[in-house]
Amino acid sequence: MVRIGGFLVGLGFVFALFLGIIDTFSNGLTTPKTVEQEFHKHAEAPEGGFSFTGMFGTYDKRQLQRGMQVYKEVCAACHSLRLVSFRDLAALGYSEGQIKTIAKGFQVPSINPETGEPATRDGMPADRFPSPYANEVAARAANNNAIPPDLSLMAKARPDGSNYIYSLLTGYQAQPAELLKKYPEAKTPEGLHYNPYFHTLNIAMAQPLKDGQVTYSDGTAATAKNYAADVAAFLTWTAEPKMEARKSAGLAVLLFLVVFCFLAYGAKKQIWRNVKD
Repeated sequence: MVRIGGFLVGLGFVFALFLGIIDTFSNGLTTPKTVEQEFHKHAEAPEGGFSFTGMFGTYDKRQLQRGMQVYKEVCAACHSLRLVSFRDLAALGYSEGQIKTIAKGFQVPSINPETGEPATRDGMPADRFPSPYANEVAARAANNNAIPPDLSLMAKARPDGSNYIYSLLTGYQAQPAELLKKYPEAKTPEGLHYNPYFHTLNIAMAQPLKDGQVTYSDGTAATAKNYAADVAAFLTWTAEPKMEARKSAGLAVLLFLVVFCFLAYGAKKQIWRNVKD
């Protein structure tokens, strides 16, 4: 009797689960897509991809330095890197003197020792990349009431972060005629900019990168696509500075486990050699 009751309860559960799946599937077919769902695009990788993708991928320090240059000359005007210290740039191959020069190019919040009033001073290697705005009110006032996000962890805060950043920076375009014809009310509002890689399709940030905007000292072509790829790589490093060490540790662990399996199997055969299977 107990078995029959258990069987009936299980059968009822399976039936309810089946109905739920059917309902979800039918809703997916009948519910119309929103304009964001229909026109939102998924992130695309730059041509050639990134050197750090895959199990054996590593950072290209020259690319990271170019990305740091793009951040410094373009992105730093609006975005901070509050979790990154100037001295961390040593991992990108910068010398101590270069780091001091980079830090000195930023003004960081301070206190006037004589008056106790808020002030600013030249950055030092121990300082972190500062925000270009004194507070959120100033940030909103300068950016159409939108606060530019800190970029320290942006590559991890978005799915497929490296490719997302690249796609977003290169994805600015005019609204498709098809969109406006089907959704006239979806016209990009004044002060916003159409970008199909942004989740709402309209973003407050104007197109930040243009060809010829930054001059690379290593001869790399000064194109917006190269800028986007380089700064995306740099922001991946700021979010995961220990990526290479983590991959190396993972490979070492896998190798150890393989060797350990063979040793364990050999020990088992030795210990039970006199026992028939």
